Amino acid sequence: MQTPALYNLTLSEIEALMRAWGQPAFRAKQIYRQLYVNVAADPAAMSDLPAALRARLRAETRMGSLALDQVQVGDEGLTRKARFRLDDGTTIETVLMIYLDRATVCVSTQAGCAMGCVFCATGRLGLLRNLTPGEMVAQVLWASHELRRVADEGSAVSVQPSRVTNVVFMGMGEPFANYDRWWAAVERLHDPQGFNLGARSMTVSTVGLVPGIRRLTAEALPINLAISLHAPDDALRSTLLPVNVRYPLADLLAATRDYTQQTGRRVSFEYVLLQGQNDHPHQALALAKLLRGHGAYGADRGVPLLCHVNLIPWNPLPDSSLGRSEHERVLAFQRVLLDYGVACTIRVERGMGIAAACGQLAGVLPPPPSQLSSTS
Repeated sequence: MQTPALYNLTLSEIEALMRAWGQPAFRAKQIYRQLYVNVAADPAAMSDLPAALRARLRAETRMGSLALDQVQVGDEGLTRKARFRLDDGTTIETVLMIYLDRATVCVSTQAGCAMGCVFCATGRLGLLRNLTPGEMVAQVLWASHELRRVADEGSAVSVQPSRVTNVVFMGMGEPFANYDRWWAAVERLHDPQGFNLGARSMTVSTVGLVPGIRRLTAEALPINLAISLHAPDDALRSTLLPVNVRYPLADLLAATRDYTQQTGRRVSFEYVLLQGQNDHPHQALALAKLLRGHGAYGADRGVPLLCHVNLIPWNPLPDSSLGRSEHERVLAFQRVLLDYGVACTIRVERGMGIAAACGQLAGVLPPPPSQLSSTS
């Protein structure tokens, strides 16, 4: 029988464990608070528990089911990528990005991915398996511990937040293809009695799974939504994102428009720029018209979508024939969108030197030994 992982247990499951051990009910809430409020790294640190209970927790449970394989550091210490090994031997990656005013952790929701986007390293793996809520939450708690460790070591990162302020579900996998487990992780991170992260501090990214967008529209928590678009027409988008064959632009935009109208929240469209493929000025104009309600897809002609475009110069992958758009082409693309009245920014690049940037997470690919900062 496998040793239970505390991060994989809900509060009610911890309560059941305490009952089975003959402990009073309030011990479960103490443990839950230690896990998610104090972010204890070990049962031995749960000082409000009796010594005997701490010892039993250490002997008969474990904190989580992620084993830290290694951590890479880039951007002068401001970006940190962790590779974790799961119980079944598969690996995932998580990225912590530290800024002056915030600390954002990019969380994986699956090992591998079935979506097959041509510009993404994770898509090359295929789907290996879905992650559990506890495995998603544990990535955020690793980031919390990493922030503390960096501060304790007196790192060159002189100004930093003391805790994780933002979570983006933009790592390995498609969150909406693992919706129920992903949402359980969201609820646990949001729990005011636990980690207490505001819903508006979380963002989920999807390649455009329409049923997931419609489910999110009906949820009570106002999670931010980002959609991978990458092309202004079905023909091109289907070559870049195979999911477009199943959920074409007309369906995607209809679901997106319903989302914005029912929630009042702005959607972010992610647009990876590939040299000579989707970065021409006429494609920028087509995209602008699409989002302003003047395109060929969807209803509500002339009614702009409540949205923002995030331009992402493609991050190179090994053995790929794709090209990264030149900087001047990126700027020209942005100018067309801005001139047409579409809010648009170019993503600040982080982690490219350690293969931690958008689309580069693969888990199973070994990193350069010179970039290895620590192992566990």
